[in-house]
Amino acid sequence: MAPLQGFLPPRTPEGRASIVRPPPWHYSGDIVTIEYRTDPSRVAALLPDGIDLADDDPGAVAILWADWQSCSDSFEELDDPVRAQYKECFVVVRCKWRGQHYSRCVYIWVDTDFALARGWHQGYPKKLGAIHMTRPVTVGRAGPRLEPGGRFGATLSAQGRRLAEARFTITGPSEGAGFVNALPMLHSRDWPSIEAGAPPSMKELVTMKGRDVELGPAWTGGAELNVFSSPTEELSALGPREMIAGYFRSVGVTFEGGTTLDAARGE
Repeated sequence: MAPLQGFLPPRTPEGRASIVRPPPWHYSGDIVTIEYRTDPSRVAALLPDGIDLADDDPGAVAILWADWQSCSDSFEELDDPVRAQYKECFVVVRCKWRGQHYSRCVYIWVDTDFALARGWHQGYPKKLGAIHMTRPVTVGRAGPRLEPGGRFGATLSAQGRRLAEARFTITGPSEGAGFVNALPMLHSRDWPSIEAGAPPSMKELVTMKGRDVELGPAWTGGAELNVFSSPTEELSALGPREMIAGYFRSVGVTFEGGTTLDAARGE
């Protein structure tokens, strides 16, 4: 009997039912980034043992809204866009492990199952949510232009409750789109054992960064951010104490894999 096929479950005779096709995964999208500072102790509380705060600006946080189109190396998803398009909102801090600085995603919400499964494989702590963001336009008046005065809004909700809302107005071009999410990512891939009280079945610390990165022009300006409490979320603990800036940039990148740094860390 032939082995069952599929990168992730469900595995089937043909593999077409797998929730996501194997890497490489190609991404193209628009990203609104809001950077701010919070109490560094709130960032430290989200870092596992052995991972420390960044040396410089340890309370810096970025919350990013992204409108993505993605596909595998066959590009077949582009012919069936329900399999390619999704939005996400993710929260990034910076940290230090064994003397090297990294960016680390501490919260993230997506609006499709394939993006959720793909993120768990990579080590992103993805959950389902509702994400909306203003799209730029090149014709008409029903959206902002990428120029001074362009106004963007973004919202995040989960389980029927609004968790965050942001506003950003372009004042001019920028050399980059912020500094918090600008380092290789440091992720935890954890999975509990099926046996009660047994050690985790998987406990890895991994790093990754994309290849074939293409960046559109970056724009910056003043930003506002509000975060809200929820009985099932803890994002409000990372509320802003001081705003830094907002940014808009279109990004293209390919993910092919990461590197395992530590496969038995312990907590």
